[in-house]
This record gives sequence, structure tokens and C-alpha cells, in this order.
Amino acid sequence: MSDARVFNAPDRALQAGVITKVRLENFMCHSHMEIDLGDRVNFITGQNGSGKSAILTALCIAFGCRAKSTDRATTLKEFIKTGCSYALVHLEIKNQGEDAFKADTYGDVIILERRITESTSTSVLKDHQGKKVATRREEIRELVEHFNIDVENPCVVMSQDKSREFLHSGNDKDKFKFFFKATLLSQVDDLLKSVKDNLDKANGEVLELERSIAPVEKELNELQGKIKSMEHIEEISQQVQLLTKKCAWSLVYDIDKRMQEETAKIRKLEERIPRCQALIDQKIANVAELQDCLNKRKAESAIMMESTSKARKRKNELEHKLSLATKERIELEQEYGRRSNNIVKMAKRIKLLEQQINDVNEQHMKDTQAEEFEMEKKLKELQDEINVADSEFQRLKKIEDDLSESLGIARDELRMITSEVDDYAKKISESQRRIRELRLNQTNKVTAFGGHKVSNLLQAIERNHHRFRKPPIGPIGAHVALIHGDKWAVAVENAIGKLLNAFIVTNHKDSLVLRSCAKEANYNHLQIIIYDFSIPRLQIPNHMLPQTNHPTTISVIQSDTPTVVNVLVDMGGAERQVLVRDYDMGTAVAFNQRISNLKEVYTLEGHRMFSRGSAQTILPPNKSARTGRLCSSYDDQIKQHEREAIHMQEVAQQAQGKKRSFSERLQNIQDELQTAKRRRVGAEKHLMSTNLGLKDLKNSYAAEAITSSVSSVDELQHEVSKVQNDKTEGEILLEKIQERVKEAEAKANELKVSFEELCESAKADINALEEATLQLTQIEEDLRSAEADKRYYEGLMEQKVHQRIEVAKQQFQALEKERKVSYEKASIICPESEIEAMGGCGETTSEQLQAHLKRLKLRLQQESQRHQESIDELRMLYDEKERKIKKQQQTYKAFREKLSTIHMALDKRWSKFQRNATLLKRQLTWQFNGHLRKKGISGHIKVSYEEQKLSIEVKMPQDSCSSNVRDTRGLSGGERSFSTLCFALALHEMTEAPFRAMDEFDVFMDAVSRKISLDTIVDFSLAQGSQWIFITPHDISMVKHDERIKKQQMAAPRS
Repeated sequence: MSDARVFNAPDRALQAGVITKVRLENFMCHSHMEIDLGDRVNFITGQNGSGKSAILTALCIAFGCRAKSTDRATTLKEFIKTGCSYALVHLEIKNQGEDAFKADTYGDVIILERRITESTSTSVLKDHQGKKVATRREEIRELVEHFNIDVENPCVVMSQDKSREFLHSGNDKDKFKFFFKATLLSQVDDLLKSVKDNLDKANGEVLELERSIAPVEKELNELQGKIKSMEHIEEISQQVQLLTKKCAWSLVYDIDKRMQEETAKIRKLEERIPRCQALIDQKIANVAELQDCLNKRKAESAIMMESTSKARKRKNELEHKLSLATKERIELEQEYGRRSNNIVKMAKRIKLLEQQINDVNEQHMKDTQAEEFEMEKKLKELQDEINVADSEFQRLKKIEDDLSESLGIARDELRMITSEVDDYAKKISESQRRIRELRLNQTNKVTAFGGHKVSNLLQAIERNHHRFRKPPIGPIGAHVALIHGDKWAVAVENAIGKLLNAFIVTNHKDSLVLRSCAKEANYNHLQIIIYDFSIPRLQIPNHMLPQTNHPTTISVIQSDTPTVVNVLVDMGGAERQVLVRDYDMGTAVAFNQRISNLKEVYTLEGHRMFSRGSAQTILPPNKSARTGRLCSSYDDQIKQHEREAIHMQEVAQQAQGKKRSFSERLQNIQDELQTAKRRRVGAEKHLMSTNLGLKDLKNSYAAEAITSSVSSVDELQHEVSKVQNDKTEGEILLEKIQERVKEAEAKANELKVSFEELCESAKADINALEEATLQLTQIEEDLRSAEADKRYYEGLMEQKVHQRIEVAKQQFQALEKERKVSYEKASIICPESEIEAMGGCGETTSEQLQAHLKRLKLRLQQESQRHQESIDELRMLYDEKERKIKKQQQTYKAFREKLSTIHMALDKRWSKFQRNATLLKRQLTWQFNGHLRKKGISGHIKVSYEEQKLSIEVKMPQDSCSSNVRDTRGLSGGERSFSTLCFALALHEMTEAPFRAMDEFDVFMDAVSRKISLDTIVDFSLAQGSQWIFITPHDISMVKHDERIKKQQMAAPRS
């Protein structure tokens, strides 16, 4: 079959990709050589040194092969003939038929030229008229890929060295390499491995990218914790402000209570004096007046009752109609219920009749008592087994539920402990950050007033010092020191504020230069103050200073630079900022003493107090501001933070140990729960399978026992049909009743709406009547009270208590003065309407409020010292980081999805590659045997892709022992060359190319083997259909004559 397929293939003319002419100029040993090639088989012979192999080398070079791949040179310029300046390879390629390459552009012939010089190498594509079309390598590569020309494939171009190595070598690994490269499996394998390496590298890079955002995520969580803590501080600050207002007004309300007590006491005393008779007469007149008012109110109430009687009558009518509609709906619902009960009874009757039918059927089953007894026994056994399995299932389910509940509790406890550990970690990190800042400030005091940006700015100023008229002064904080120790450090820093970070320049030009330096140092929002450096230190008269014994900001600081002091005075008003010891002293100085030239008052805690017109303002300390920058020593602060950090680390270690123990406990519970689940699932499956077995047994028993009892069953079924019809009629009637129920319900709802509208319309009159009734009741109560007062005053007329009345009045006047002072102070803090809007002070006394306020202030101070940043800055930073990390996460996720898709595609390619490699291995053996049979030889090819070996087994016809020759080196030279040639032809059948070339393919063959090999290769070439170029130094007269075979002989080499 193989021979018939090879030699009887139809002859077809090649039209595209065939080399028709080769012309060489100054290439290797040729000065000028031109050779025309046939479309099918070409034999080129000649003596050694005549330049036969140069033709194959020229083909390889023309189609883009590298010099080293030809095994003839290391660089292209070595192909230039000695004494010449260039070399030219000219190929003419046929371009006709369906497989033509860009026929509209190139025409019937494509000319490919490669010109080589000492320094360059260029390739040109021309059309059939010799007109240049393309010079880019991409166009030539497209041409090569279109015609499937791979000159580095030994099955396309087998050079002289490759032929000798291939035909002479008996190494299995060399044969495997030849096979692997000739079938292009090597190229595909390298490509797939390259893709896998790139994919692994990309996976690693994506993993690194995903790991790179882990610190940002951690920082994001820390920022979120800081924001929550800052929000808590704001809540405490608001509570402090609220309690401050309540404390101020609680004093006023306490005095009001005492005044009310004194007023009541005076009233009681005045009621007891002898002249109380006049008051008694007044009370009598009041009684009369109240009696007249009572009579008028009764008349007005009678008129109102008459006006509302009509509305009440209409209301009663609607109530009656609504009651009737509701009653009708209830009766219909009861009728609906009765009908429904009848239908249920009919359904029960149907079930009863069906049961009777079943009983009749069961009666027939009594004929087989033995089988029934056996079946009942089996059913009982299965039922007992079900009961046992159900009991076991319920027990295991209860165990699983208990374990699940324990697991939930353990998880909640572990979550709380984990949150506690995280909080301690954040606190430790904050303390360490503060310690680093303090140590940095201790090393370089300048960094306390702007951080590293200030250092960079000072370096930029130093580099650009020649551009300034006068060197800038700054930061101001670095030029200021405290006089009396660190006592007033916090107050001074709050008073001067942002001026500590500011820089001073002498004119506008210097400010622009300083701004450019700040931009160079990446110091944004730098505060620059323009001030004349030539002005001496300001001398402030005493009458312009605050008239108080308390120190001012300017009195507790010193600076060697007069300009700094002048700026603090002119820009900050430091000479009018008074420093006091505590809050109470501050309020007294700021609001009560009326001190002239006073701008602001600052306390040791950082409170700021000032008056603007009639408005008095108290601002709490700015906890986000950095304090301690003006202190002379940072050691105490560093030690305090270190002690706090060590304590928190100890507590955190204890919490971590507790977390580990809880984690182990949680893992044990999870293991027990998994075990309980597996046991419960097994018990449930056993129970279900037993139930199904019981049902199957019952069904099979019922199916076997079916029989007919025709007469009685028909009667019962007839009655069932009758009852079924009655049930259907009842259901129809029931639907009608249900519609009537809906109509009655709609009517009742309509009446209800009308009733509610009437009630709403008459609500104003009824409310007015009720209000008049309440007023009438109040007047009656007032009348009774007035009469009681009259009687009371009459009983105290004889008593003399003038002295006690005078004492009580004096106490009342003192309370009035005290209340006036307290009211003015409280009004300064906030208006009374604000306290009333918040619900007043409640039942809490002023002492309780002040104690609570003191605790909150202490807590606010402690919390504020822990956090220096602004909550708005933290939120902006958190939002910015969150947007960035979300964008990165989405990008990395997309990368991961794409890599997963590529990995799946690569796995499919590997599977296809391995399947194709297996098929090629089988195909190679079949075709190898087909060629060997021409000489009566059989053989087998074994390919091991794992060991990368290819072995050829040949069995010679004269071999009587029927053993295979595993190593071709055990054959004669001709037999080995023939078998190897058959192996090469088998590979050729598996390779597609428009032309093929072989150089010295018939070496090491004897005359017989060479004759058979030539016939075989010629027949194969003619049948295969491609263009073939055979180069040999031997005689080819034995090759048969055919119009498709072209023989050419090269000229002898010149001596």
C-alpha cells in the first residue's frame, strides 16, 4: 500500500515557491555563476571544489539563515570572494497558482536578492520586471512563512556536513535531534517552553505585585484605626463643651431654686402677719372673680356642646352603619367557614370511601396469610432498624448543634482577643513613632518645625544663598527659646501656633526665591513672612501692655534675632497674649477682670480664651498640634513614651498568648465538629436508605397483592364520584360567598374612611370643647385653692413674724444679686435657649456636672496627647490610599485572570503537542518500513521523548536468526547509508516545503545500495511533488531518464 501510494501519485505541475534560477556573484569560490533549475528533480554533479555546496549555502543565506548555521563561516562577510568588495545572491522564485504570494504586487516571478558587503547585509524583493518592492525583513519573513521555507530544517536543506554526520553517526541522541528538528517538534517544544517560562515569570511578578500592596493595606488599616480614635476624641470634646454650658447654667438654676424657696418662705411669713386681713379680702375678691369666670366658662361650654352635638350624631350614625357592615362581613365569613367545613367533611368522606375501597382490596389479601405474616415481620424489623437509626441520627445531630454553638462562642471570643491585640499593636506603633520623632528632634532641633522638609529646604537655601539679598530667617521656632524652663512650653506653642514653622525674608523678591527653593525641596504650603530686617527690636511702652501680674508670651521667650521678636509682636501679638495657670484663672482674667490691651489668654493645658465685643469664646486645646517642640530637653518625654511602650508590649504579649490558646481551642472544636458532621451524615444516609428500603418493600407488597373485587369497589367508586360532584358545587358556592365577603369588607372600609374623615373634620371643635372643659376644671381648682388660701390666712392672722420676714427678704435680695452675676456669665458661654433646646440640665446638680466635666477634660487631654494629626488630613490620606489600592487590586486581579486563561491554553497546547508527537512517531515507523521493503529489508523505529533517543532496528533478509540489528553501525557501510536514507525519506514525507536540497546524500554506499538508493529517492521525489535539488560528486548516469529530471554538471575547479 505504501509503494502504491508513493509511485502512483498523480503528476502535478508546481506553480508557487519553486526556485527557477540561482545566480551568484563573488560568492565563496564563484566570481559569476548562473544555474537554471527544473520544477521537479535536479541533479548537480561536479568534482570536489567546483562550488556545488555553495549553491545550498547561497539558498540558506538568501532566505535569512545566519552564517554560523551554515557551518561554512562565522560571519557573512567571510562569504565574499577573496579580493572582492561584495557578494550577491540572486534567486528567482515561481509565483503562480492558488498559493501565489501577493500576485498583484509581484506577478508570476519573485526575485530575491541578498547583497553582502564588509560592513552591511541587505535583502531586496523585486517583482517579475525587476522593480524593487520591499526591503524590510518583515516582508521577507512573511514570504518565507507563506511558502513554509525553513532552510535550517535538515529535511528542507541537508548540507554536506549534516549529510556526513547524519549518515555516519550511530548515536541515538543525534538521530533523535535530527528527527525532532526535521518534524519541527523542536521548534514547537522550544516555543512552548519559552511560553511556560514567561508565564512562570509573569506569575512571579504578579505575586510580587500582590505582595507589594500588603504594607499599604496594613497602613490603610492603621489609618482607619486612627480615624476612629480621632472621632472618639471629637465626641469627647463636644461632650466637654456641652457640659461646660450645662455647668454654667446649672449654677443659675440652683440659685433659681433657692430663690423660689425663699419666695415661698416670705409668702408663708407674710400670710401670718396681722395685716394679712387685706390679703384675705383680696382672696375673697379673687374667689368672687373666679366664680364669675367659672359661670362664663360654663355658658361657653354649653354653646360648644350644642355645636358639636350634630357632629356627634353624624358620628354615631356612621358608627352604626359601620357596625352593620362589619356584622354582615362577619356573618358572611361565618357562612364561608361553614361551607368550608362541609367541603372538608366531603373530602374526609371521599377519603373514607377510598379507605373502604382499600379495605375491600385488603380483604382479598387475607388468602395469603403466610406471606403476609412474613412481610409484616420484615416490615417490623425494618421499622425497628429505622427507629434505632433515627435515634442515633438525632443524638449525633444534637452533638453537632452543641459543637456548632461552642464554635460560634469561641470564634466571638477569639475575634475580641484579636481586636484587643491589634489595638495594642497600634498603640505600640504610635508610641514608637513619637519616640523616633523626639529622638530626631533631639538630634536636630530644626526638624521639630517641619520634619525632613525643613532640612531639605535649608540645604536648598544654602545652594541658592547668592540669589537672596539677605539670608532668610527660619524656621522661627529654631530661633526661639524659653526663659523660665519648660513650664509655659505648651501655652507658648499654642499661642504662637503655625508661626513656629514660618520663614522670614526682607523683601518680595527674596520671598519668590524662597518659594522656588521650597518647591525644589518639595515643601508645599510654606508660610513666608516679609519683614524689614533693618528694623531694631521693638520697645513696647507699659501702657500698651496688658495690666496684669500674669506673664505674657513675649516675656517668657527670648531670641538672639530681633527680627524674630518683632514678627511675633507685629504678626502674632505676642505682647498681648497672657499666660495663666489653669482654666478658672483664665476665665477670670479673660472675662471678669476687664484688662485693657488684652488679646488672648492661654492656659498651661492649652485653652484659648478671648472676647470680641460682647461675645466671649473659649477654645479647647488643639490636640492634633505637635507640642513639646520648645522644650529644652526631650529625655523625659522619650522615657515616658518608652515606659508606655514597654508596658503595652507586655500586655500585648499576654494577649497574644491568650489568643494562641484560644486558637488551639478553636481548632480542636472545629476538628470535633468535622468528625461529628461526618458521623451525622453517615447516620442520615443509613436512615434514608433504610426508609427507602421500607417504602420499596411496602410498594412491592401492595403491587403483588392487588386484586379486584369488582362489584363492591364499583359501588364505592360511584359514591365517591357523587360526593366529589357535591364538593365541586360547594366550592363554586364558596367562591361566590368569598366574593360577597370582599364586597362587604370594601363597604366596611369605605364607611371606616368616612368615619375617620368626619372625626378629623370635627376634631377641632371637639378639641376646643375639651380645652374649654380643661379650663373649666382648672378654674374650679383655682377657686378651691383661693378659698383654701383665704381660710389659711384667716388662721394665721394673729401671729407676729415681722423680724423673720425681714431676714428672709434680705436673703432673697442677696440671691438676686448672685443670680444676676451667674446669669451674665452663663449668657457669655451660651444663650439659655440653647440649653432649653437640649432639654435643660435635668435632675443633675451642678456639683455632679462639674465632677463629670473634670473627668472628661482629663480624658480629653490624655487622648489628645496620643494623636497629633488632623482627622481631615487622615481621612483625605485614607481615601487617597484606598482609591489607589483598589485600582491596583483590580489591575492585579485582571492580570491573574489573563494569566489563568493563558495557562489553560498552554496546557491544551502541551496536550496537543504530545498527541501529535505520538502520532508522528507511529507515522515515521510506517513510512520507514515502506522504504526499506524496496530492498527486502524490514525494520522498526523506537522514539523515546523522555530519554531523547531514537533507535533504528533493521532486519536483513539473509539474517537466519531473525534477530534485529539494533545499532546501524553493525551493518555494512552501504546498508547503513541506505537504512539511514530511508529514515530521511520517511521524515521528508512528514515535512512540507516547496523545494528540498540534499548534498552528498550517497556517501558511504556501495554500488548496489547506491543504485537502489538513487532509484528510490528519484521515484520518491517525482511522486512527492516538491522541487528536489540533489548534489553529489559521484556519477549519476545510472539515474533513469525522465523529462521531469534535470541533470547538470559543474565546471571543474581552476587550479
